[in-house]
Amino acid sequence: MSAIDQRFAQLRASGRKAFIPFVTAGDPSLEVTRDVLLRLSACGCALGEVGIPYSDPIADGPVIQASYTRALDRGIRLKEILATVGALQGEIQMPLVSMVSYSIIRRQGESAFLDAAQAAGLSGAIVPDLLVDEEDGFRRLCHERDFSLIHLVTPTTPPERMRRIAEQSTGFIYFVSVTGITGERTKLPVELLDKVSWLRERTSVPVCIGFGISQVEHVRMLSPVADGLIVGSAFVRRLSESTSPEAAIKACEVLARELISAMDSTQA
Repeated sequence: MSAIDQRFAQLRASGRKAFIPFVTAGDPSLEVTRDVLLRLSACGCALGEVGIPYSDPIADGPVIQASYTRALDRGIRLKEILATVGALQGEIQMPLVSMVSYSIIRRQGESAFLDAAQAAGLSGAIVPDLLVDEEDGFRRLCHERDFSLIHLVTPTTPPERMRRIAEQSTGFIYFVSVTGITGERTKLPVELLDKVSWLRERTSVPVCIGFGISQVEHVRMLSPVADGLIVGSAFVRRLSESTSPEAAIKACEVLARELISAMDSTQA
């Protein structure tokens, strides 16, 4: 079992759901990335998602796009990101996954990327631009290493394709809540509940919902039908808008505690 599998097994045994924050590596700095991941782990987040900055957005909304641009403009590169993440080993309690373009993996070489990612303590990767139809070689490498390869499904994914994606996914399935791009939203579609429930009845792989989640009301709406919730833009925005690194980290902690509390209240 990967560290992600173990974490979901622990959560299920205790009747809890996974809260998964996303942060962009290197925005506003790698030092803040390190410190905010430690703080989010300490306040009860189940897993952490680290965005690898990339110049060509893949469903990323304006908040995350801007954070990627800032990090790239500062010269942040994959080697430095992995060194920062690697230094957290032994200190951080939550497993970490990367959100990374396949273009970056291919440039490094699949085996070389996995060597570096696992040496840094990453437990899996979300690769949004790698289709299940084209991933056989990389999926085998991930399977051999017990490195989770996490796939996305969307509200418009046909049922049979959704089944196939679920069969190929390890760690968890990333269920995109809305069509379009990432970003905080006021309302989420009610029909999402039925679609997530349908998928969960047909797979043993945990299903986590992301895109648009930022409010207590969203968490209370979605927690009962999901194995976990992913929140990105709300954290990235707080990191970018705060007046100091410590204020940014504290703002992320406050948000995480608020949403985790709302999630736990639905399990009571």
